[in-house]
Amino acid sequence: QVQLVESGGGLVQAGGSLRLSCAASGRTFSSYVMGWFRQAPGKEREFVTAITRNGASTKYSGSVKGRFTISRDNAKNTVYLQMNILKPEDTAVYYCAARLGTLLYTSVNEYPYWGQGTQVTVSS
Repeated sequence: QVQLVESGGGLVQAGGSLRLSCAASGRTFSSYVMGWFRQAPGKEREFVTAITRNGASTKYSGSVKGRFTISRDNAKNTVYLQMNILKPEDTAVYYCAARLGTLLYTSVNEYPYWGQGTQVTVSS
């Protein structure tokens, strides 16, 4: 089992940047596909991005592609989400998620392990 703790959220103006971090416990971090999801008030949790175990492949939702970048450092048991050109519609609680295996699923149901979330607020 893996435990996940997100950090780095906050308030930023539109057009600004933030970097989220997700620190994982345990010695098998490199065994997990890692993903970021977000949930805005009154909306369902949605896929943002995911990265393979070795970081060689990534997948992005259409709404963030070209603005957000996922990366990971297996030596530090950490996955990152660099968010640039932020928009008010990016405002949400951002969650880190993990799953064993190799495929980059976009469904919430495919990720059994979740962090507690970190709030990102983008003002216009």
